[in-house]
Amino acid sequence: MGKRDNRVAYMNPIAMARWRGPTQSAGPTIQDYLNRPRPTWEEVKKQLENKKKGSKALAEFEEKMNESWKKELEKSREKLLSGSESSTKKREKKKKKKKKSCQRIDSI
Repeated sequence: MGKRDNRVAYMNPIAMARWRGPTQSAGPTIQDYLNRPRPTWEEVKKQLENKKKGSKALAEFEEKMNESWKKELEKSREKLLSGSESSTKKREKKKKKKKKSCQRIDSI
């Protein structure tokens, strides 16, 4: 009894691709990209001017936020100034206590 022939013919992948023909691409081609509609120079200038101007709503919102931020800053400054006075008093008291404790230790 003879053995089975398990040899398989070699297929060149490049030759197979040529034999199948060109592949169908799903997206736009390079030619489509190059031929796309482009804005004229005047349209580009108008778009740039509009970007520089900005929107009125955005400008109003920024002004409102600036005002509220200034109010918050004033409040926090007042708190810090009032708090700093009390904190300096606390520091002075601590220094006096330390001096008293050091004097007791030195006298012993």
